[in-house]
Amino acid sequence: MRRVFGVLRVIAGAAIAVAIVGQFAQSWSMVPDRLFFIVNFFSFFTILSNALTAIVLLIGAWYAFTRRIDPDWYNLVRACAATYMATTFVVYNLLLRGISLDQATTVPWSNEILHVWAPLYLVLDWALAPGRRPVAWQRLWSIAIFPIAWAVYSMIRGAITGWYPYPFLNPAQEAGYGGVAVYVIAIAAFILLVGAGVIALSRAGWPRTEPEPAAA
Repeated sequence: MRRVFGVLRVIAGAAIAVAIVGQFAQSWSMVPDRLFFIVNFFSFFTILSNALTAIVLLIGAWYAFTRRIDPDWYNLVRACAATYMATTFVVYNLLLRGISLDQATTVPWSNEILHVWAPLYLVLDWALAPGRRPVAWQRLWSIAIFPIAWAVYSMIRGAITGWYPYPFLNPAQEAGYGGVAVYVIAIAAFILLVGAGVIALSRAGWPRTEPEPAAA
């Protein structure tokens, strides 16, 4: 079963990489300021979380083929990726679906992979793939570090350039900084909630994994 998930991880990781490249290539051909576009493109939480996920899945495929249990460091990074992708799925489908973001032209198939199918697969992989280790509850704050750093970066850069990756981060909206604060706090709380769920799943008794044999 572990090898089956190894194959699925290769397929999913490749699909995410192709989706990112597809959206990048489409937008690259249509923007006048390409340097500004590159920084903007890799300032989207969706792109960053999907890029991390593609790397995590490909590393996980290697471990699935070569080890019975994932190492602790990888287990934590995988938990982070599952949390961020689940957040991407919910935020996009509740707040952003149907809204045109600043990427020139959105590629529909790429958009669906990055916001729907990749998050769904990663959550299922976390829940069902053997080899997972329990994650300590205190690691919940480690999971929260990256989203907090990204939000701070986005607000500081937005104040300098006037560009924000998502409409709910833009204080030019009618509710101003108060509205931004409400969205940021709500999303931060949701990330912690999802992270707690991810940790709880890691501590469940399934899927059952046989321990690695002791070294001779």
